[in-house]
Amino acid sequence: MSEAASFFSIHRHGFVRVGAGTPLASVGDVGANADAILDLAHRADAAGVDLLVLPELALSSYAIDDLHLQDALLDRVETELARIVEASAALAPVLLIGAPLRRSGRLYNCAAVVARGRVLGVVPKSFLPNYREYYEKRWFAPGHGLAGLDMALCGQRVPFGTDQIFAAEDLTDFVFHVEICEDYWAPQPPSTAGAMAGALILCNLSASNIIIGKARERAMLAQSQSVRAIAAYCYSASGPGESTTDLAWDGQAMIHELGTMLAESTRFGLDPELILADVDVERLRLERMRNGTFNDCATAAGHPETRFRRIAFTHRPHGRDVGLARPVARFPFVPADPAELDADCYEAFNIQVEGLAKRFRSTGGKAMVIGISGGLDSTHALIVAAKACDRLGLPRTTIRGYTMPGFATGDATKANAWALMRALGITAEEIDIRPAARQMLMDLGHPFADGERVYDITFENVQAGLRTDYLFRLANHHGGFVVGTGDLSELALGWCTYGVGDQMSHYGVNAGVPKTLIQYLIRWCVRTDQFDAGTDAILLSILGTEISPELVPADASGAIQSTEARIGPYELNDFFLHHVVRQGLRPSKIAFLAWHAWRDAEAGLWPAGLPVEARNRYDLATIRGWLEKFLFRFFTISQFKRSALPNGPKVSGGGALSPRGDWRAPSDGTAKVWLDELAAALDGVEG
Repeated sequence: MSEAASFFSIHRHGFVRVGAGTPLASVGDVGANADAILDLAHRADAAGVDLLVLPELALSSYAIDDLHLQDALLDRVETELARIVEASAALAPVLLIGAPLRRSGRLYNCAAVVARGRVLGVVPKSFLPNYREYYEKRWFAPGHGLAGLDMALCGQRVPFGTDQIFAAEDLTDFVFHVEICEDYWAPQPPSTAGAMAGALILCNLSASNIIIGKARERAMLAQSQSVRAIAAYCYSASGPGESTTDLAWDGQAMIHELGTMLAESTRFGLDPELILADVDVERLRLERMRNGTFNDCATAAGHPETRFRRIAFTHRPHGRDVGLARPVARFPFVPADPAELDADCYEAFNIQVEGLAKRFRSTGGKAMVIGISGGLDSTHALIVAAKACDRLGLPRTTIRGYTMPGFATGDATKANAWALMRALGITAEEIDIRPAARQMLMDLGHPFADGERVYDITFENVQAGLRTDYLFRLANHHGGFVVGTGDLSELALGWCTYGVGDQMSHYGVNAGVPKTLIQYLIRWCVRTDQFDAGTDAILLSILGTEISPELVPADASGAIQSTEARIGPYELNDFFLHHVVRQGLRPSKIAFLAWHAWRDAEAGLWPAGLPVEARNRYDLATIRGWLEKFLFRFFTISQFKRSALPNGPKVSGGGALSPRGDWRAPSDGTAKVWLDELAAALDGVEG
């Protein structure tokens, strides 16, 4: 794709707009079918569609039985196909048209691939159903095994066979494979080999009559194939107008990407329908690069790419701003669907509980030692520890919780810390670190010791380090180990004090949980009655507290130290984190996705229970500013902290940052490449 394309163009960011059409069918009126196909093709062209999948035998109609063997009908099919090919010269979408086509004295159920006035190739159906209501072998020859062939069609000599994948020369990763209906009901669908040969979009032209439960089966197959093949799967089935002599049709169309349904038709409509979605082919390619099993399977299958013809074509992508036709989650770690969020919280919480319980059993320790600040992270670590004790059959007094007020500890957070420890029935104590901190600052010759209001990093880390130092020595004293409270978001940003600080513990129970998810885990505990009503009330109070390290005293106006004012909103940082670590996307694409997700607070879905006043919006300049800071912190200054992480459980498929797990990187790296890429894409762009 040309670098001159608009920053706001989907084509610049690795998307292909895929459409699935269900035209108004007929009972063998080929001319009417051609008109219906062209009508959808023009609609798709106007909508910026790059690839349009139409149903099986859409040009002839599917349910016409022995009429498929009539030359008059087959002649008309070729005539009307030629008309569509000619009309396609003025249309942008690649068209996949189902048609019965003759070759060498045989009739094949085919997909004709048409683009810019050419037939790029013809793919015959591999597997012909001939059971129950199906009799396709009565009319058609199977295409399985046909490779390296060609045929005369529409005045051209075109490739013919099941050994084709189609690739745009001028739009990176726009590579697709074609199979037909029954093919993906087979134990080994042809699209599996097509995917291993390099196709990222798998297309299915289907007729598929409807019976009770079949729509669920189709969706399951399309969804599972998109996951297994690390691909997008576009499916289109025949709709209204087909013969109902013995069968009925629902016009189901779906577009899946890596198991997620991006678009779905209404079904049983009386009008033709076009659905579309922007498929992230770049993401799919990156996912395959990360997935060794996918590539090992291609090797075990004898490298299918050596058996496929790669049919190249010039697509001429427009590069315009046509919006973004796909959902973009504002909170990648927090599903908007309440049922999915509930299931995720159940799993995340129990992963943490089981991880801590196993680690505690393995140490043979007598106590879990936790510093309790009254903030989100320590609160969550404490309730996980409480449940771990319950699961192990240990009294909650096994947990030794310490609140350690410093120079900026607020009365409200300290009160919440004490209230929570008492409500959970743990062993609770307080250690005032201020005398020790003053002594250390005095020993260092720090200006604060002489009464100056100097609140620098030394001032902050003296407090943070003392707290952790006390916790480790308390663990020695009581025969236990320190439960870490720091979360995934803080590790990404390096927002933790290294060594004898909150970066270190004996077990980092929150290390796999991002900040945006922690509050929902606490809400889930309240909603599902994990604890008693008194504890729930304290948890809800803590949820309303502003995130702050409470290391610097409030200013003259009374404003407390704000973490997010310093390092950026966690909701944006977690968005950046997910797309950097899990998907490896370019910063410009992350900015593009973030802009679509966050520019309009009224659009899209929000996680259940998020108050309206917390539904923020960000313009492109704000997103860029915080993304630059994230990239610098993540790639340049924070990796050395992650390289020395204590143990902790991976929780989310979005990734973890342990050097023994998902993320391995040099401690002395630089963010220059990422910052340069972002600047090159966004300098001069407004939005």
